Amino acid sequence: MSTAENITPEKLPKKAKAAPPKERRQKPPVDPSVLAHRNLKDGEWWREMPAFADVDEEQFLDYIWQMRNSAYGEEKLVGLIEGVAPDDFIKDVQEGFSKVPMAVRVTPYLLSLIDWDNPWDDPIRRQFIPLASQLKPDHPMLTLDSLHEQADAPVEGLTHRYQDKALFLVMDTCPVYCRFCTRSYAIGVDTDTVEKVKLRVDPKRWEKAFDYIESRPELEDIVISGGDTYNLPYKHVKAIGERLLRMDNIRRIRFATKGLAVMPMKVLSDDKWLDAITEVLMLGRQLHKEVCIHTHFNTPNEITSISKRAMDVLFERGMTVRNQCVLQAGVNDSAETMTELTKKLSEINVQPYYVYQHDMVQGVEDLRTTVQKNIEIEKNVRGVTAGFNTACHVVDAPGGGGKRDVHSYEYYNRETGVSVYTAPSVKPGEFFLYFDPLRELSEEIQEAWQDPKKQKEMCDQAIAEAKARKGAR
Repeated sequence: MSTAENITPEKLPKKAKAAPPKERRQKPPVDPSVLAHRNLKDGEWWREMPAFADVDEEQFLDYIWQMRNSAYGEEKLVGLIEGVAPDDFIKDVQEGFSKVPMAVRVTPYLLSLIDWDNPWDDPIRRQFIPLASQLKPDHPMLTLDSLHEQADAPVEGLTHRYQDKALFLVMDTCPVYCRFCTRSYAIGVDTDTVEKVKLRVDPKRWEKAFDYIESRPELEDIVISGGDTYNLPYKHVKAIGERLLRMDNIRRIRFATKGLAVMPMKVLSDDKWLDAITEVLMLGRQLHKEVCIHTHFNTPNEITSISKRAMDVLFERGMTVRNQCVLQAGVNDSAETMTELTKKLSEINVQPYYVYQHDMVQGVEDLRTTVQKNIEIEKNVRGVTAGFNTACHVVDAPGGGGKRDVHSYEYYNRETGVSVYTAPSVKPGEFFLYFDPLRELSEEIQEAWQDPKKQKEMCDQAIAEAKARKGAR
């Protein structure tokens, strides 16, 4: 007789039975402020600016009108904000123009969202309009192309860093110019401080990139960026998308644009561009390949009822939209602001994807935060909503290490502000250093960073500690 036949019911282990709770805990009613993300700015608020007082909704929602009336350069900007911005603010702006690497270009939509009663502290103003009084000296360790995008470019305008992904820079203009742009080495016109690399719209240049992509079977994922694909004529959107999707090795393409955040009315009024990107999306579906848009909202103040109308159109057409945000001092460097941004993005069907540690870009030291600040914000934001709607906080490692989880450093010296990252699957054996902004360090350490010998000592010490800790694991 088998062992199983000797088992009787009374010998079977008893099932554990969970006792019902003596008292079921009910969550208390939420404070109405928890639902504030559902209240999107609406109405004709832009009429509060004298320059746009006579602009009706139909005109304001015309992307061509937005482009033609954007503040491009000092004279146009001052003309648009006179009468609404304080005189001392305008003087501060004029003094700041010549000290930054990016030209100024701001849409009427964004200008109308700035709090002109206090433009010095406004999170939208901080991103696009430089003030001489707020600029800080650059950290001595930064470089113009801190991510080494050009060094990792086998052909002009195509960065191949990750094994299966490449960044295709198709142009060098945008609907707006962000002060903090990591590609200030190329985007926009030359400024008093930077002579730009040229990446103009050029099908012949693109052809070299296509040839390289096709020749590398490991490439599966292409990010089409620039510049900004919002500025790419519809015929080129369609041609580039179709050309990439029909390559056997390509499985995914992403169109990168800040345009959805700064000029959402293009989706509502540029039918040819919208139809072109939709056709690319449908071709991808037919070929079982992913097509999506990656956009760039940085503050909840940028999300309005117009944003939702534009996102609703893309959602109805089946387009996935993800958001890549940059952590910036005075813009979104608090858990409360980032929580609101996360919730508002979810409200308009935009998936929070990345929160970047601010790249080490010239002329914007006032916007950078510490790695520690980023870590603290992530801890507080995680859990406020579903995981798939919660962004991953990353450092794009200076020197071309690629994106690393912000908390995944090998070593972090909060006194000197040096954090050390490795990227085993990207550039094995190398160490990549990020540097906290000088203003967050002691006066003694700030002075040390001005001495080349001490710079080297602090960097060498950080790398030695990182090696020791890796070796101990």
